[in-house]
Amino acid sequence: MSSHYRIVAFDLDDTLAPSKSPLPKRMANALVELLNRADVCIISGGNVDQFERQILDHLEADTEVLERLHLMPTCGTRYLRYQEEAWTTVYAHDLSEEERDSAIAALTERAKELGYWETETWGDVIEDRGSQITFSALGQSAPIEAKRAWDPDGSKKEALREAVADELPELEVRSGGSTSIDITATGVDKAFGITRLSEYTGVAFDDMIFVGDRLDPGGNDYPVVALGCKTVHVKDWEETAEFVEKLVSVFPAR
Repeated sequence: MSSHYRIVAFDLDDTLAPSKSPLPKRMANALVELLNRADVCIISGGNVDQFERQILDHLEADTEVLERLHLMPTCGTRYLRYQEEAWTTVYAHDLSEEERDSAIAALTERAKELGYWETETWGDVIEDRGSQITFSALGQSAPIEAKRAWDPDGSKKEALREAVADELPELEVRSGGSTSIDITATGVDKAFGITRLSEYTGVAFDDMIFVGDRLDPGGNDYPVVALGCKTVHVKDWEETAEFVEKLVSVFPAR
């Protein structure tokens, strides 16, 4: 296993942690060990609050370590760094009010039309994240078991994504997590975020490695494949933890 990578980037849900769940202790410990050796980027469709609940609240790291962590919520439409003992926004590409209203209306109408607007939900079904509108069929806080049972083959989500994309050709409509759809400005996906990361840090793609659970064509991690950085497909956070632990074993500590 190579130790030349300067940035190790990760998807969040089902890669570093179960969907919408906190970092498991093993994964948190492995990430801190990795941050002692290299920069780490986490890029996900989740918003800033979700990053805090799932990641930051569970990392036992000092200032020097946190300064090597790059956070890219909402598919890289936002970029945060830890500077002067506070998380600072490097950039944010927010949608206009008109774009957000159109996205919310299209998701609501098409979901109801297709019969995918559920009556039993856990939390908000549609969330306005400023730079991204996210639809979660069962709500933001739905149990993992319920999410897996709702659309095991992804056909419901894809049918809704196609219907909404046809209605919103001026926006990017993509598959998110197991029951979610994300809408951002056109051309904004994880490849966009990783490209901005390279530009801001000066680290070339071949000095990065990206780890995700949806690297298959159509998956929300797939856009990173074309960039030229090495990618690693994992099936769950346990597999990611094993990979990171092996990576740490060949990385020299700083």
